[in-house]
Amino acid sequence: MSTARERLHEVQEALGIAAKKSLGQNFLVSDLVIERIIKKAQEFKPEILIEVGPGPGALTYFLRQMPASFSVIELDRVLAQYWRDQGLDVTEADALQLDWEQFYGGSGKKVLVSNLPYQISSSIVIDRSMDENGLDHMVLMFQKEVAQRIAAKAQSDAYGLLTVIAQTFWKTETVTEAGPRDFNPPPKVASRVLAFTKKPSPVKNHKAYLTFVKAAFAQRRKLLKKNISVFYSQRSVTEEQMIGWLIEMGFKETARAEELNPEQFVVLFKKFGFE
Repeated sequence: MSTARERLHEVQEALGIAAKKSLGQNFLVSDLVIERIIKKAQEFKPEILIEVGPGPGALTYFLRQMPASFSVIELDRVLAQYWRDQGLDVTEADALQLDWEQFYGGSGKKVLVSNLPYQISSSIVIDRSMDENGLDHMVLMFQKEVAQRIAAKAQSDAYGLLTVIAQTFWKTETVTEAGPRDFNPPPKVASRVLAFTKKPSPVKNHKAYLTFVKAAFAQRRKLLKKNISVFYSQRSVTEEQMIGWLIEMGFKETARAEELNPEQFVVLFKKFGFE
């Protein structure tokens, strides 16, 4: 079997292409990293399989062999046409601008696998967390710093909006590490692959919860009660009630957003009368 580097060279020669910095293209060429990603994807037993940004096909080569309904989302026009010519179901679009409901119509376990462009990785996690009946699992490549934010603990510098949303809606685990030499061209940062498994939803209104958590972290130096004061009149809540809830939860009235873990955010969200 040819190596990932050899397959990349073949596709680039055939199409006359190179990685585009504007699209955040760093093509995966490590056979070991690819093997670990594919193994994790297989463990999830997908029936509907989606890949964002297949590029020259480091993962696609193996994903298309799995017994699942397989489709790809590719923004690069040349690569999108290449995969159409290979007989794949291709959506030529920006993954952040799509209505993902089109991928969720069929029954069966839905899995997203991607060596994500770094600039869209956080947005993909947050956006897919908003889908109430969407993906069951994800296996995604991140800049290591972003992966650390997803797994961060409360009261740490890395803890924030992305952490709370990811940990509220997903169980995550590390699949593998990837260094700059595992890509062509090599990025300037280390990478990490995470696997996500959807949790039973603790909140019904995902978008209201996102708005609530965004407000909480809007100005990190400000007190939590000030950051979310916009919700007081909307929900017929007084600042005194809010302070009482914080004290009841074991916090001081001077608490900041980074002190609350994801479970406590859900509790506070529901105290405001949200579902």
